[in-house]
Amino acid sequence: MLVVTCVKQVPDTTQVKVDPVTGTLIREGVPFIMNPFDAHALEESLRLKDKYGFRVAVISMGPPNTEVTLRKALALGADEAILLSDRAFGGADTLATSAALAEAIKKLGQQEEIAIAMCGKQTIDGDTAQVGPGIATRLGYPQLTLVDLIVNVDLQAKKVKVRRRLEGRYEIVESPLPAMISILRRANRPRYPIVPKRLMSQDAPVALWNNKVMGLREDTIGLKGSATQVRKIFSPERAKGEILGDGVNKPEETAKLLLDKLTEKGIICL
Repeated sequence: MLVVTCVKQVPDTTQVKVDPVTGTLIREGVPFIMNPFDAHALEESLRLKDKYGFRVAVISMGPPNTEVTLRKALALGADEAILLSDRAFGGADTLATSAALAEAIKKLGQQEEIAIAMCGKQTIDGDTAQVGPGIATRLGYPQLTLVDLIVNVDLQAKKVKVRRRLEGRYEIVESPLPAMISILRRANRPRYPIVPKRLMSQDAPVALWNNKVMGLREDTIGLKGSATQVRKIFSPERAKGEILGDGVNKPEETAKLLLDKLTEKGIICL
């Protein structure tokens, strides 16, 4: 059985800058990395492989240089890598992205039975957390979001039990397979690749699926299939902060100063 892990190559947001004139990202010199949430999803897939003997296939949609990220996944232990890359896929929002990824998972399912589709909770460039649920909806899979622990997989009964981390509590959920699981970063600590697998990954095949292979209607993918478009990216302007008192020696005076400031700005009414 197969675990399909969706990963995304993203710019390292710690080094991203925005052009103040055009409102676009300055991509020159910015390194690209595997989305950190997806790295934890991949690790969870590899742990399922180690424990239950699943095969792990990794899918990513992006430009040709995304192959670097897929080879990293192979070096970590994935068995198969597929790159969805075509100009027709470009400019996709979460709606069009989930459409293409869901169809790719369907295509893999024609060759081998799928147990789980896995992804990170969200990406660090979009932060929408919409692609995983979008894939689940299109495939008709139960969606298990905010998962920080896969408790058990019962292959005979074809069920999976997970723990979901909610606000102030946990929830244990059991679901039939196949299912879509989105993983939190706290779920695990990603492994490092060992040298033999790193060397093997350099020559391992990465399948390229363009839209000739996928055969998707162009009005359902890419920019044409997107319900939303990014018009501008900008850094929000923040007013300079102010320190009131020292917060230690005269806390009553500091509290009064704070109340006066909040009242002056109309944030609270006394």
